[in-house]
Amino acid sequence: MIRLTASDGHELDAYEVHPDGATASIVIVQEIFGVNAHIRSVVDRYAEFGYRAIAPALFDRGERGVELGYDDAGRTRGIELVMPIAWDPAMLDVAAAVAHVADTGPVAVIGYCFGGSIAWIAACDLPITAAVGYYGGQIHGMIDRTPKVPTMLHFGELDHGIPLEQVEAIAAAHPDIPVNVYPGAEHGFSCDARDSYDARSAAMALGRTLDFLADNGVAP
Repeated sequence: MIRLTASDGHELDAYEVHPDGATASIVIVQEIFGVNAHIRSVVDRYAEFGYRAIAPALFDRGERGVELGYDDAGRTRGIELVMPIAWDPAMLDVAAAVAHVADTGPVAVIGYCFGGSIAWIAACDLPITAAVGYYGGQIHGMIDRTPKVPTMLHFGELDHGIPLEQVEAIAAAHPDIPVNVYPGAEHGFSCDARDSYDARSAAMALGRTLDFLADNGVAP
């Protein structure tokens, strides 16, 4: 764990792994469950691929050290914590993580759930090279925004929080963006700590993400 300072002076924690020889970086943006064991494992996985990887603790603006489980209590508390977070302060924290790792080389932002929507904004606003969003529920509400960098999106076919009509609308509005839909997959299908984990879809999404990053100049 390290400490970052956002441009407005706010200090936040972040989990970082910096393997020797890394030439590109990934900023992992959390779900509503905080920088918990699963998000740290995602950082570890990208570090194993050779990336410098970091996950900023976006809940630190309201409560520090948040690590929630994937049960009803964790979900309820996560919603309570995420609701007061405005996009602009969250982006300051992600920007701090991007700036922290920028000296290593190209930077990509990959976000999950809440973080998937953050990844969409990052693609529009931050000095990064690429972005990948997993089941970002607020992307449809920002459909009029256009990413300035290569962006890829992943959605589950059976995600009750993100109807297929919204996914299809995003794809239609942004035909140049790869929008992947995984048959039979639910919300959170990439998280192996959730009941909705779908190993086949998760592996396919990861493979597509790694190929996409490499094709767009973010290779370890």
